[in-house]
Amino acid sequence: MTYQTAYSIRRRTTLRLALATGAVFGLLSQPAAARPVKPRVQPAPLVAPETMRVHRSLLTLDTHLDTPALLAIPGWSILDRHDAKREYSQVDVPRMKEGHLDGGFWAIYTPQGPLTPAATHAARDAAISRGIEIHEMVAGHPQTFALAETAADASRIAASGKIVVYLSIENAWPLGDDVTLLDTFYRMGVRISGFAHFRNNQFADSATDAEHWGGLSPAGKALLAEMNRLGVVADLSHSSDKALEDAITLSKAPIILSHSGTRAVYDHPRNLDDTHLRALSGQGGVIQINTMYVKAPKSDPLRVSALHALAEKYPESRKLGAAERAAYLAERRTIDQEHPIIDGPTFDDVVANLLHAIKVAGVDHVGIGADWDGGGGVAGLEDVASLPKITEALLKAGYSREDIAKVWSGNVLRVLAAAEAEAAREAATPPA
Repeated sequence: MTYQTAYSIRRRTTLRLALATGAVFGLLSQPAAARPVKPRVQPAPLVAPETMRVHRSLLTLDTHLDTPALLAIPGWSILDRHDAKREYSQVDVPRMKEGHLDGGFWAIYTPQGPLTPAATHAARDAAISRGIEIHEMVAGHPQTFALAETAADASRIAASGKIVVYLSIENAWPLGDDVTLLDTFYRMGVRISGFAHFRNNQFADSATDAEHWGGLSPAGKALLAEMNRLGVVADLSHSSDKALEDAITLSKAPIILSHSGTRAVYDHPRNLDDTHLRALSGQGGVIQINTMYVKAPKSDPLRVSALHALAEKYPESRKLGAAERAAYLAERRTIDQEHPIIDGPTFDDVVANLLHAIKVAGVDHVGIGADWDGGGGVAGLEDVASLPKITEALLKAGYSREDIAKVWSGNVLRVLAAAEAEAAREAATPPA
């Protein structure tokens, strides 16, 4: 790409962002009418009252919320309570309040497509649009949400009774061959960024694809340097072990795995073995335990083929209208009825991954990134309303309130603060 072409893309992208966020910030200054939440019969308590008191006293953040993918669905509102079993939706305001989730990192997710200029430009535009949708969620409900930009913002926002909204990037493919485009997303509020997703891209090898680069590519190493310069935490979830090793060696700030598991509990390439867990903790980084890859599933060829056919019929890259969305949900429920999960993962499997990670990496290097609305959720931990059960499990395992506070937010905020400090150091260092 020529300098002129890159400049033109950045200029058009920045203009669009400025126009969009200008409208968003204008909305932020306008009062919004409170929307009443429908009354609901309270279920039986999930945990003991004393456990709930501990849980509610904590600042609780999840580092990987895929819920922004639902924001553009016609008629869907994050202010309404939804049903995880009927709608496959796991995060909304009523359930966040019930499970006392203070917020987290709301993902700009882009499924990997072909590495062609046209596809990459379309991915860039889709990623910017997703970021704008997150801003519109905040702007449309300023009494409920607040945008967070620094590590210090989280506790202040939570103390005000609002939900904490950091932005993150899952899959850096939309950046194309211009890593400075990350600055546009940084100004949008992105504070964590991954490299690859399920397939290799221009920045890194994926954990679930054949090796191509042998870790981070030259462009990936340049992107890592740009992350350090800006104060964006590098996220190695979905990237290969060798890419993780490159990031541990090269990053000047601690890194994160925003939604991963432990290979000792479930041997899957998306998860980390004990050697890499120790290397991550030695670098100061954090692994955030998810609810996706926590146990080897029993294979049901009929279920697998049915879900594959459903994904082909309703590809995630296509936005569905209200009628199509209803048809998709009906067909998905039929598959679950006719081909239910056999001996699937449960809450105990999530806890096993969490406790193993703490045992190997240390309580200062583990957190929660459940992959809500992105495939996560298990029996007994179906949505964010169930989160107090994690605090209960940690208390039963003998961990103190201070330890649990680190797991729920302290560790990720420490990493973010370190990224901010590195960016400030680099800004203050004269060029060589």
